Amino acid sequence: MTTKAQSIEAEAKHLANGQVKVNNWSSPGVAAFDFRSDIVTTPTTRMLDAIASTTLLDDVFQEDPTTINLETFIADLTGKEAALLVLSGTMGNQVAIRAHLNAPPHSVVCDYRSHIYCHEAGGVSSLCGAVMRVVRPSNGKYMTLEDVQKETVMSDDVHTCPTKLISLENTLNGIVTPLEECRRISKWAREHNLIMHLDGARLWEAVAAGAGSLKEYSDCFDSMSLCFSKGLGAPIGSIIVGTKAFIQRSRWVRKTIGGGLRQAGVVTAAARVSVEDTFLGGKLAATHERARQIAKLWEGYGGKTANPVETNMVWFDLEAAGVSVEKFIELGEKAGLRLRGGRLVVHYQIGDEAVRRLESVMQAIFKGKQLNGDVVHGAEKLQEMNVVR
Repeated sequence: MTTKAQSIEAEAKHLANGQVKVNNWSSPGVAAFDFRSDIVTTPTTRMLDAIASTTLLDDVFQEDPTTINLETFIADLTGKEAALLVLSGTMGNQVAIRAHLNAPPHSVVCDYRSHIYCHEAGGVSSLCGAVMRVVRPSNGKYMTLEDVQKETVMSDDVHTCPTKLISLENTLNGIVTPLEECRRISKWAREHNLIMHLDGARLWEAVAAGAGSLKEYSDCFDSMSLCFSKGLGAPIGSIIVGTKAFIQRSRWVRKTIGGGLRQAGVVTAAARVSVEDTFLGGKLAATHERARQIAKLWEGYGGKTANPVETNMVWFDLEAAGVSVEKFIELGEKAGLRLRGGRLVVHYQIGDEAVRRLESVMQAIFKGKQLNGDVVHGAEKLQEMNVVR
């Protein structure tokens, strides 16, 4: 007689061709030693329980209670009228910007490092027909009003492409755009009838760092996108917030790019848990403290950091340390870590053992310590994540 446990094990082996643990939700697994990004966090058993007990109605028909409740919950947290589930941060940004913009010509002003410019496959241009005007922050950290004003086009000259939308990203490279600066840019933008969008994939981190509340940041923007799968640990999903009219148009745009879901509760149940357990549960602040600890260790061995540590990212200056990116990644593999270069992203599943292993990498670089582990993936494979934030 086949037991339930045997049946589950057999199905797990079938789905993954035998290469699987029966319950991958019970521990972080390799994510506990993966500094490449906070997208590598693994979902928890509570998320699995939430998925198992979720509602299974249609989101395109706007019938699923779990999904509707999540959208209402996030709208309330941010102080916006409405919200809309999307499958990824990229989809959230693209749907929001497309919903805001009508017929060209128009231009979008953003940071030259921003995700919508560097890592969304040219979606703003291909989906919206918009020209991207990029800003290099004069302070080297975040865009200021003065930076934005220099790149904003408000001429009625037929040779120009007028700016209609300003997009900020917070956090960007782990650095917080201060609330007061967002307010300055927003006030000026509204005086000139310009739309404000925030790529808030990691806005949770800025809030956890004490920079301001979700509602305070939300007040500065006409729309925001927020990710559940970066840092919060959900397996999939993001959300956009704005007015009811904006969300209704966004729902339409989402449909045109294949973003409608049927039994959406399997996504939104886990997303709700990620917000409650990780963000509201206070786990992000601990990652910031661990990031500062790692930076202090690196600097204690004589290393330099390329950016200030304000949230969960640490930027090692590998060139100043005399080590190549490829060598650094290989040393990490020998220590049992997954690295992708000088940017280390600390998520809530990174623990003390991962930091100890990382210190052994530092000792190999600065003290000549020999590491005897194996290089399994190789630098080239792990660097493939360079395009993923």
